[in-house]
Amino acid sequence: MSHDYFHDTDALITVRDWLRFGVSRMNQAKLFFGHGSTNAFDEAAYLTLHTLHLPIDSLEPFLDACLTEVEREDLLLVFEKRVKQRMPAAYLTQEAWLGEFRFYVDERVIIPRSFIAELLREQLAPWVAEAEAVQSGLDLCTGSGCLAILMAHAFPHALIDAVDISSDALAVAERNVTDYELQDRVRCIESDLFAHLDGRRYDVIVSNPPYVNADGMATLPAEYLQEPHLALASGEDGLAHIRTILQQAHKHLRPGGVLVAEIGHNRDALVAAFPELPFSWLETSGSDEFVFILAEEALTQHFA
Repeated sequence: MSHDYFHDTDALITVRDWLRFGVSRMNQAKLFFGHGSTNAFDEAAYLTLHTLHLPIDSLEPFLDACLTEVEREDLLLVFEKRVKQRMPAAYLTQEAWLGEFRFYVDERVIIPRSFIAELLREQLAPWVAEAEAVQSGLDLCTGSGCLAILMAHAFPHALIDAVDISSDALAVAERNVTDYELQDRVRCIESDLFAHLDGRRYDVIVSNPPYVNADGMATLPAEYLQEPHLALASGEDGLAHIRTILQQAHKHLRPGGVLVAEIGHNRDALVAAFPELPFSWLETSGSDEFVFILAEEALTQHFA
């Protein structure tokens, strides 16, 4: 006989009680974790602390604190949405983190999780020799604007274009740009890839485009299906967007410029599709399978 534990929470009094409850319900429901945490305990702790307006890195001092009725109702609602609707934690809290950078997110954008963020912390060294010399950058398929904002911090003298096909996504990006007070350096542009960027050239182009293939879309966990389909799917083989990016990037790179792109699990398929391109695969916390860099010269030679 099944039992709806969400209707039987009167005995949950303290933060410790609700944390245990959240972990139990998440494990019982076999949730998928891939939007900032990797397990039920970390996610339940984050949701509990965030909902109670407590520091998200200070669980221990509050474990035995008793909750008010309103606080218990708030936590119950959050855990119900996470478990029953499979809503990702980032949409429940309307925030996502890349390192020390916090971004507003909602269902209009994919939840930030790009390996390129790690590389921008190092200013793309050694591939970009002088970060101070970078004058212009492009974040293609910007979504929430997270990589554009990280580019603005990595390259302090650069003007950045944040480009997306979705006007809804750009509304979120503009909010984040404003939150970081970067309106004078980061410009949001609605465009289908390079379509509306005629004549614009950049020292650095980064892109985390859609790259899920048809088979992958058919088997995505329910949590990922909450994200915009437009930000995930990229044709039968997952390469539809990156093909266009590779073919056109040389027209928008300055001499000596670089293209950095993330392609998920498509490395083998991409190399097979473009065997003559000298991809360099960059080491990240996810291994060297997911992000490549190409120089303007190589792209020009191949596609011009």
